[in-house]
Amino acid sequence: MALMTVDNEGTSDFRANPRWSAGKKMDVVLRLLRGEKLEELSRELGVEAHRIAAWRDGFLEGGKASLKGKRAVTEDDRRLREAERKIGELTLENEVWKKVAEKRGLQMPPQKRPK
Repeated sequence: MALMTVDNEGTSDFRANPRWSAGKKMDVVLRLLRGEKLEELSRELGVEAHRIAAWRDGFLEGGKASLKGKRAVTEDDRRLREAERKIGELTLENEVWKKVAEKRGLQMPPQKRPK
């Protein structure tokens, strides 16, 4: 299987090209896991060694969670759970207010006034 190579287009300074796709990061991590030296990769790619080590650690943690049958919780997952919780809360509150309105003889939602 061929690996994608990271083309830093003539610049070796990470700050000049700070955006790396997940695929490119994965390729770097796989090279590291296959035995390439961290320091050599860092110099070749112009990326700080601590940053590559962080990519590797995150990659391995994601794999570990996957093997445990758990998915890594992303910010989007957290926001979705919070939105679902809020929807449930508002739905329950709405049902309570509808019951209160019915007991008072009101119609929910109120009918439009005739013109």
